[in-house]
Amino acid sequence: MTMEPIYIAGVAQTVFSRRPEVSVKQLTTEALREVLADAGAEMKHIEAAFFSNACQDVVEGQANIAGQIALRAAGLDSIPIVNMENACASASTAVWLALQYLRSGAGDVALAIGVEKMTYGQELYDQRVMEMFKGGMDVHDVPATMQRMDRLGAPPPPEGAAIGHRTAFMDLYATLCRAHMQRFGSTQRQMAVIASKNHGHSVHNPRAQFRKPFTVEEVLAGRPLSYPLTVPMCSPFADGAAAAILCTERGAARLGLSGPRIKVSAYELVSGKERAWEDLEQHAATRAARKAYEVAGIGPQDIDVVEVHDATAFGELFITELLGLCPLGEGGILAESGATTLGGRIPINPSGGLECRGHPIGATGLAQIFELTQQLRGQCGPRQVEGARIALQENGGGFLGVEEGVAVASILERVGN
Repeated sequence: MTMEPIYIAGVAQTVFSRRPEVSVKQLTTEALREVLADAGAEMKHIEAAFFSNACQDVVEGQANIAGQIALRAAGLDSIPIVNMENACASASTAVWLALQYLRSGAGDVALAIGVEKMTYGQELYDQRVMEMFKGGMDVHDVPATMQRMDRLGAPPPPEGAAIGHRTAFMDLYATLCRAHMQRFGSTQRQMAVIASKNHGHSVHNPRAQFRKPFTVEEVLAGRPLSYPLTVPMCSPFADGAAAAILCTERGAARLGLSGPRIKVSAYELVSGKERAWEDLEQHAATRAARKAYEVAGIGPQDIDVVEVHDATAFGELFITELLGLCPLGEGGILAESGATTLGGRIPINPSGGLECRGHPIGATGLAQIFELTQQLRGQCGPRQVEGARIALQENGGGFLGVEEGVAVASILERVGN
């Protein structure tokens, strides 16, 4: 079935950083103003809005109508506003919902906006942020989840390996990483190569939280979190917002879009499934990517630039394999070859990724869309991937069984001259 094309008319991303003085309302206003300006749109053009956030209900107690409250403060109300939480894939899911709205024929112009506040400078609120991460798993099954991970065959950390202050998710990632090292021979140094690459990319991203380069040796010498992960290999807490305005052909005409357009060629959302860890062909990210390639009518070899969910450097290594960008077990080898660095065959995370751009949970997926849209427009300056025309996004969230609870894979394409 041929679907009506959907385009990205405008994108926005605030600077990601620790901003304890700003509110969700202020971050929403910043992103909304920027995305309207980027699309050449006015408030009256927006027919529906999909608002994503993962922390505010737990941390601040705003358990209901968060989007209506934040968007009204930004000057947008009356229209349908849908609130979305889907862990770290919340913003990508907001985009998915906006696409369904447009494809249904209900409207021609929709807003997806993701906002997160994770730093407060107050002990009570900061503790609630840490507790919020447990909600990314079955809260009635957290000990069993950790025990299940212990049965993956991952060797324990080396005797004497230091452990630092961290969330429960870092222990999950570290266990998966050690299991991968055991099965495929990947190394801690390969994780450091990936982290060093991303820190190098982030130097050229004015919206990134961290913009300091790290050598491989400096990454390895970083403060330990959970072996083999060190702080420079892991995403930080951040405050920020990102947004996109999507439209149909009719909406594009209404907005007066001209010149090349960014088309959403595929946007696939799946949930995790019960499976053995070794059955990686059924991993959520693999299933989402396989469907996205099929819908777009392309393969991994056609991709020019990629943004993946690197909550840790291991995440990038593993997801690179799951997306079919290299064979299973060779993600670290691919990174060491330089292929994933700017100027390489398949640049991954030119934004700096979650490790360096920052990871305000409810905004991350839209920050990836912002980066890839800018790349396809040729607007990324020193971090521009030359000649980029087809982009791939992967975003995961939560943890269920032995994999993410939700995964999104999308393909964006520049059409026209």
